[in-house]
Amino acid sequence: MTRTIPGAAQFASTRVAVLGLGVSGRACLDALTQHTQAILSAWDGKAGAREPYSHLDGAAEPDPVALCESLLAWRPDLVIIAPGFRQVGPEWQALAAAGVPVWSEIELAWHLRAANDGVFAPWLCITGTNGKTTTVTMTEAILRASGLRALAVGNVGTPAVTAVSDTSDDAPEAFAFELSSFQLSATYSMEPTAAVCLNIADDHLEWHGNFEEYRKAKARIYTHARVACLYPVGDATVQGMVDDADVMEGARAIGLSMGVPSVGQLGFVDAQAVDRAFIPGRHTHAEALFEVADIAHLAPEGAALPVHIAKDALAAAALARSVGVTPEAVRTGLRGFEGGHHRIETVAHVDGVSYVDDSKATNAHAAEASVRALENAVWIVGGLAKGVRFEQLVGKVKDHLRAVVVIGRDQEPWRSALAGLDSPVHYVAPDSTTPMEDAVAAAAAFAIPGDTVILAPACASQDQFISYAERGQKFAAAVARLDGHDGDA
Repeated sequence: MTRTIPGAAQFASTRVAVLGLGVSGRACLDALTQHTQAILSAWDGKAGAREPYSHLDGAAEPDPVALCESLLAWRPDLVIIAPGFRQVGPEWQALAAAGVPVWSEIELAWHLRAANDGVFAPWLCITGTNGKTTTVTMTEAILRASGLRALAVGNVGTPAVTAVSDTSDDAPEAFAFELSSFQLSATYSMEPTAAVCLNIADDHLEWHGNFEEYRKAKARIYTHARVACLYPVGDATVQGMVDDADVMEGARAIGLSMGVPSVGQLGFVDAQAVDRAFIPGRHTHAEALFEVADIAHLAPEGAALPVHIAKDALAAAALARSVGVTPEAVRTGLRGFEGGHHRIETVAHVDGVSYVDDSKATNAHAAEASVRALENAVWIVGGLAKGVRFEQLVGKVKDHLRAVVVIGRDQEPWRSALAGLDSPVHYVAPDSTTPMEDAVAAAAAFAIPGDTVILAPACASQDQFISYAERGQKFAAAVARLDGHDGDA
């Protein structure tokens, strides 16, 4: 058994600049150093990030214009750019004006894939505004239940370029990729075995500049698909992405329906998910994949299974079916799957009130799905709005609200959206040094027994927290301190 990286040879004597030395940038430099003969340089806005790479050409320059000028003077053949640099920012604009190719870590990973006796591990690729992490980890669980060495990568776990360039004997045999619009914006060559865009709604408009650029980035998930382009039936925007995609010959468009599936689709018959796409007799038969009862353990405690979890499970099953995974493995993988932290996770019950951490609901689409699953919610929202307005979101969930508590440094989008709401609203001081503690205390004062206090911010976290994970951890810690209770998660 011989594992090689056929694409490594193309980088010999190529001048590659890595711009942004976070997790993905460091992984790119490590992979290029280990597997290629590229001429490397390392660039960042912070001296501390650049310090480990002082032996390489490059610079640390906090001024974006000066950084780009210095980088371009180095005369790179290509630049691998970190997702922290916005598509509308000066770095992308300067590189485009200079005609320098810009790659994501994912594009580099595609070129540095390891082959096992000439055969590459399949890539099953997932994007969407909401549900990516749940779907990618469900897919990983199903693939592993089938006996494959599978790994979820991309926005989760091991950096993609590190994982796919593994030449060891126990290297993964299949990959489930969670891909953001940031990564897809600079990804061109990837040929996924199967791909899905779960949904799309306004998000990251400050990064892309407008919704159309965001949509175009998401649509790249389907380019060059080899076997299947999966899409949610009834979503005209995503179906349009599939219709317009330049795919490999033989690739099929396969719908994911929450109702009875037509030929060429997966869907539900009563409480059973069935396949009418990946079976020989699909014109007359359907094959059972899993029961809703198999994923019932993923519902918030005391609540019905949210529809979006069933949708994610169906998408994961379809991705796995595209590489021949059996229905038995689908069922086994989903039955054993445990949802990750900070996604509709009940952290405690205090004085008859449930407290749910959905800190990973960083956009309106995700927050809506969680809040609408509740009867009486005290909703903690706010953070970095990413250029999005929330009037439509509030209109959709207002009948489910007991009260709203707003955190974050820029609260104007929420003051606008919540103006005139019948339910009471409390605004935590934007300069509070303990915003989550203040928010939980205010939410507890509004809640009555039987209510649910839910952290579903519809915003990014980095204005007041390191990450959505830290935001969720601080929520759980604040709940545990309520009235001297430790809570009983």
